[in-house]
Amino acid sequence: MRRKSLVNDTCPIARTLDVIGDWWSLLIVREAMMGTRRFSDFQKHLGVAKNILSTRLKTLVAQGILELKDNADGGSYQDYVLTPKGRGLFPVLVALRQWGEEFSFRRGEKYAKLLDRQTRRPLQKLQIRAFDGRILNQADTVVEPVAAA
Repeated sequence: MRRKSLVNDTCPIARTLDVIGDWWSLLIVREAMMGTRRFSDFQKHLGVAKNILSTRLKTLVAQGILELKDNADGGSYQDYVLTPKGRGLFPVLVALRQWGEEFSFRRGEKYAKLLDRQTRRPLQKLQIRAFDGRILNQADTVVEPVAAA
């Protein structure tokens, strides 16, 4: 089944999913945030087939989430490096992680934790705030259609 493109959708969530909506892309970004830079290391850490990895990396580069840079040690390989757009996915990954911590593990089941590098303590749960600082939940928000230009 051919995937429907959401590139022209008026919903920002749909457009985002058009770029990073499969699990391999988000896992590649996660690995890049942890310092992975080389194709072979992505493949080894993720256990993904080379053809799938190659396709996802090309898409992430084409979308400006990763960029190719000459290897720092002067080798013939190029490194995949997060761009500012790619680093902007950090809160998205933290939100997914925190949701997974809350709903995807049984009580007492072990999982890798994300810690504050300085204090080595867990992060506070992300909160959605209004412009004036009030904490909001889903019921406190509304989606309005964009007016035609």
